[in-house]
This record gives sequence, structure tokens and C-alpha cells, in this order.
Amino acid sequence: MNEWFIYRGDGVQHDDLPARLPSPPPWRRFEGGELQSAPHGDPDAARGQQLAEYIRATTYQASQEEIELINAALYLRRPLLITGKPGTGKSTLAYNVAHELKMGRVLYWPITSRSTRAEGLYQYDAIARLQDANAGKDSKNADPEDIGRYIRLGPLGTALLPRKIPQVLLIDELDKSDIDLPNDLLSIFEDGGYEIPELARISDKKRTAEVLTFHGESKVVIADGLVQCYEFPLVVITSNGERDFPPAFLRRCLRLHIEIPDRDRLTAIVRAHLGQDAADDCAEMIDIFVNRRSRGGLATDQLLNAIYLMFNRAWPEGRDRLIDNVLHYIDQIAD
Repeated sequence: MNEWFIYRGDGVQHDDLPARLPSPPPWRRFEGGELQSAPHGDPDAARGQQLAEYIRATTYQASQEEIELINAALYLRRPLLITGKPGTGKSTLAYNVAHELKMGRVLYWPITSRSTRAEGLYQYDAIARLQDANAGKDSKNADPEDIGRYIRLGPLGTALLPRKIPQVLLIDELDKSDIDLPNDLLSIFEDGGYEIPELARISDKKRTAEVLTFHGESKVVIADGLVQCYEFPLVVITSNGERDFPPAFLRRCLRLHIEIPDRDRLTAIVRAHLGQDAADDCAEMIDIFVNRRSRGGLATDQLLNAIYLMFNRAWPEGRDRLIDNVLHYIDQIAD
């Protein structure tokens, strides 16, 4: 029986899992409850954030072009559209910027074919309000006149709140959206604000309302049903290039294409995640990865997975089997 096996497949129950289960890869660490310490540096740096988000933010290796385009987006208050192959770090760059500039938690909006602008702005729970109205005045939960308690801002809606320090909004994989969504976002990007009609309609009777923000950590006061940003958020939009965007949308965005990392950058990424010893001991694996990548699509996290297994002496024999199972092609390059 291989010593590195945790699951043995012998049908016999074992009670030594805590002792046999190794520490997870740094990018797959999660801690429920209040975060007590960060993996590197100041323990306060990760307070209030998912540990995995913190590690993504602090291990990213930004290129000179990426640094320049992020700064240009900050200066111009324009969205940054990032393209590139899967696994090149398009979304991770947003977390890195938010961490370095202390811009708070990233507001993450994953896009599907059903995503709409309204979903990104806010959600209004009309059914819950109706249920509370039917519950009667004696119910402790029944307060249908307080309409704000039935509204929760989405990631886009929260990003446009008036703050002196802008937040980072990550609109992930916009190319998966319905064809109309990019154009639907144009007025939001130009105006830097939006209206909540449910609150605007009652503003003559109730001028302000408290609503919940996206992460649910606090409530904010909305006056007259209008939200207008003070500083335009850093909007990072990612695309895997599955379709083109309208010219009017592209005109309002800065554009950055992230190339697949070369060998030197891969070594820096391994060093940042797993340490100098891993980068030195697994130099051959990096070469193998670069060579295989020339024949098909591979993502950087696949290399990290393979090196983590090798460096922790999991899969100690049969390196070719490890490579074939972990470094499998995402897409094949035609001959």
C-alpha cells in the first residue's frame, strides 16, 4: 500500500484521517468563522476576508503592462476589460489590486447567460413584503412599510455607493452573458449611478430607507431612491474571448490582454505560492509544463497542483502518470 494514500479503497474503515490528511495547498485553504491569522505577514491584513481570497491577492505576480493598465483605469475612472486564456490570472488581478490599495473586499459578479443589469444592481423581495403584510400588525416580522428591509444591493449596486475609497467590482466572464448585457451596462458606467424605483415612488412619504449591501455586512441609507457614486469603482471585466463586444462598449473600456506566463514568471508564481525550495526542486516540472503547453492549453494552477503533489511526496513513483493525470489539456492545438 502506498504510504501517501489517504483513501485506500480496501473497504475497511479507518479513523486516522486527521493524522493522514496533509495541509492543503495555500490556494485551497478555508477557515470558517472569524479569521484568526493570515498565512504571511500582518495577521490583521486578512481580517474580514476569506483566507483563499487573501492568498490569491498576495501571491499574484503582476507584469509591467498589467500595472500600467490598472493605473490608467484608476486615473481615468474607466472599466478595464481583461482578456486572455483561462488560468492566466485575469480575475486574480482584481483581488491583488484590492489588497494592495486597501479597497476592501472585492465585489464579485459571476456572469451567466441569464445575468441581467437588474440582478447586478439590487434585488427586491416583493413576496416577503406581501407575506409580512398578510401576517398582520401583531407579527414581529411584519413591517411592510419599511420597504428598505426587502431590498438588497447586488455587486454592481454596492460598487456605486458613494465612498471616498472606491471598491473593486469584478464582472467575471462577461462574454458568457446575453448579447444585450454589455450595452445595458453602458448607461451605468457613464452615469455612475442608478435609481431604485421601489424607493423613489415613496420618497414623498419616506425620503430615506436603509438597505442591505451585497456582502450583507452592513446597511446603508438611500435617499430619494437614488444611488450616485462619489468615486467611480475600479471595474475589472474579464472575458475568455468566446464572443466580441459592441464597439460602443469597447470604446468606454481600457483593454488589457494577459499573455500566458513564460518560464521566469511561472517560477516566480511557484515561489510565491509554495516557496523557494519548491521553485528550485521542481524546475524540471516547470520545463515539462512549458513544453507540453506548446502542444495544448494548460492553466498555471495545473502546474501548481502538480508541484504541490511532487513537493509533498504524494505520487512518489510514476511521474509520467502524475503528469498525464494533472497536466491534462484544457484544449488541444490543431496540427
